[in-house]
Amino acid sequence: MHIPLLLDLMADVAPDRMALGNLDGGLDFGAMRSNARAAAAWLATCGTDKAVFVGLNGNALPVLMFASGMAGCSFVPVNYRLPDAELRKLIARTVPSVVIVDDDMAARIEGIDGATLVTRSEFEARFLLASPAEGEPLDESTNDIAVLLFTSGTTGEPKAAVLRHANLTSYVMSTVEFMGADEDEAALISVPPYHIAGISAVLTSAYGGRRLVYLPAFTAEEWVAAAAREKITHAMVVPTMLDRILDVLEKTGETLPALRALSYGGGRMPEPVIARALDRLPHVDFVNAYGLTETSSTIALLGAEDHRAAFSSSDAQVRRRLGSVGKPLPSIELEIRRDDGTCCAADEPGEIYVRGEQVSGEYLHKKAIADDGWFATNDAGWLDADGYLFVDGRLDDVIVRGGENISPGEIEDVLRQHAEIADVAVLGLPCVQWGEKVAAVIVSRNPTLDVEALSQHVRNQLRSTKTPESWFFRDELPYNETGKLLRRVLKAELAKPD
Repeated sequence: MHIPLLLDLMADVAPDRMALGNLDGGLDFGAMRSNARAAAAWLATCGTDKAVFVGLNGNALPVLMFASGMAGCSFVPVNYRLPDAELRKLIARTVPSVVIVDDDMAARIEGIDGATLVTRSEFEARFLLASPAEGEPLDESTNDIAVLLFTSGTTGEPKAAVLRHANLTSYVMSTVEFMGADEDEAALISVPPYHIAGISAVLTSAYGGRRLVYLPAFTAEEWVAAAAREKITHAMVVPTMLDRILDVLEKTGETLPALRALSYGGGRMPEPVIARALDRLPHVDFVNAYGLTETSSTIALLGAEDHRAAFSSSDAQVRRRLGSVGKPLPSIELEIRRDDGTCCAADEPGEIYVRGEQVSGEYLHKKAIADDGWFATNDAGWLDADGYLFVDGRLDDVIVRGGENISPGEIEDVLRQHAEIADVAVLGLPCVQWGEKVAAVIVSRNPTLDVEALSQHVRNQLRSTKTPESWFFRDELPYNETGKLLRRVLKAELAKPD
């Protein structure tokens, strides 16, 4: 099954329902499909099997994505924030390709052999028509690669993660009820177009029948304004976005009465931030969604009722679930394994492994999934006795001090409880005696914050080996545009063996 069928189903059943754009003008599902079919017919004449997108969020994105599937092209959204040299290298890896590029970015990627550039304005003028002619469907393609997403490339060259039509449609159809959205529902998309959450938002909204509204680039002020103006009912954000949105809500007094559900993911959510959100927006259902590019998005969910139960509980075991990512989806198998491959006991940390139809675990020219279907995520985590999954971060981030594995996230959670800490990153730095030592980088609300008091705060809740030995202060921490803390940037800056 190919992803264009998700759009076809809605366009057949409810062609007049709004699919894309603002309340005061947009495309219904019938028009969205007709535009996608016209774009697909054009792509089919271009002699390529890849349709690349370089630009900001916007209505062209889902039309091009579905058109690509119809034409038998892989859809390849690329990170326009990369330096020009790196951006050009990635585009060169896609040739022969058609590249839809924002007009003001076209000069950055001109002259790449095999890459045919089409400006966004030209694409939109042809394929974002309110009343397009009804196009004929193309024969279903034999190309089963729906999307290629380049990884962030923290070490070495970025890898192209392969998401096949079967992976994506399996995820959508196992998690979304067909036409399950009410006609007034609208989803605000502010994550970048080259993030897996942006891909899944298009597909789940089309299958569920929910209108998509794009925020070209995120600012908390514009997010709040758009959510109020467009009567947004659903949205997905990353933790750093939510914290800033709450600041704007407190400043403006906006309550977003239309908002019903807000999901978050892409990074560790500090408990004080989600507790603050639950307090300020009691009418909103919060959902923590954990997933990876290689798993076609979400594999575990902490649902709205779990959020409310944990938030109101005085039981420490229940309350700590606010820091979990909930339980695996019914369509997913999940295990925590030790280094020797055996399964961990409850509360025992190890590596997260997953298996299921939506799991790709594949890169171009490289298979990263075992023959039995299990995929090693390279994420550290553990399951409690009730099956709630806690993610400690990337295995690469684990601090190994004197042979003891220490989770940075555990220490960060304790430090964030301190009222004078606005943000914190914990990492391992080289140490002659212990191999690595624990270091903390603090964004403080108080310029005279007492380091010894902070050390005692950690010792009181953890133990001395987990107490930072080095302390650094910064005005802000480095995050990428999807909300992930860039520990490697801090580590490169601070790493000096003692």
